[in-house]
Amino acid sequence: MSDRKNVNKYYPPDWDPSKGSINTYVGQHPLRSRARKLDQGVLVVRFAMPFNIWCGGCQKHIAKGVRFNADKKKIDHYLGIPIFSFRMKCPLCPNYIEIHTDPKNEDYIVAEGGRRKIETWDPKETEIVDFISADDKVKFNTDPFFKLEVQQKDKRKGKEAEAEIAELQRISDKHYKNPYDVVRAVRKKFRVSHME
Repeated sequence: MSDRKNVNKYYPPDWDPSKGSINTYVGQHPLRSRARKLDQGVLVVRFAMPFNIWCGGCQKHIAKGVRFNADKKKIDHYLGIPIFSFRMKCPLCPNYIEIHTDPKNEDYIVAEGGRRKIETWDPKETEIVDFISADDKVKFNTDPFFKLEVQQKDKRKGKEAEAEIAELQRISDKHYKNPYDVVRAVRKKFRVSHME
């Protein structure tokens, strides 16, 4: 979009290069309305929410990746790295949410106006093989019997899951043998519900 704004500028007949750029001549900043608060040290940027949060005003959920026009402001430094503040309005209520960068932990902090949704992940819940400890890794690479035990355990898990995987494949084949028929049935159902 910014490229579109830079092409085909109108140069009035009384302008010449000695008067500076066309932006200077017209009295406009190159960043246009994004720089309207530049005298306060604030630049308006497009900011995507880095994680899921709950709004402090309306208690509604704001998903990760939702984009806002945020006021970006430098507020502090950490070991020479600037700490920025992003202030934006909730799309569902008049509440303002402020997020700060955290260079120490390489993360963002919800400073005010909301709270971060805590999302934990445990590999045991999803039955994904979790990473072995450093001691076990060394043992795995040096002890052939330990390596054999781990491989046998993995094979046993695979055989136990084989029947379940085969059943899921059978169900999938039964329902989705012909994708055209499936799509036709879904569209027919949608049309009937849409007519009501």
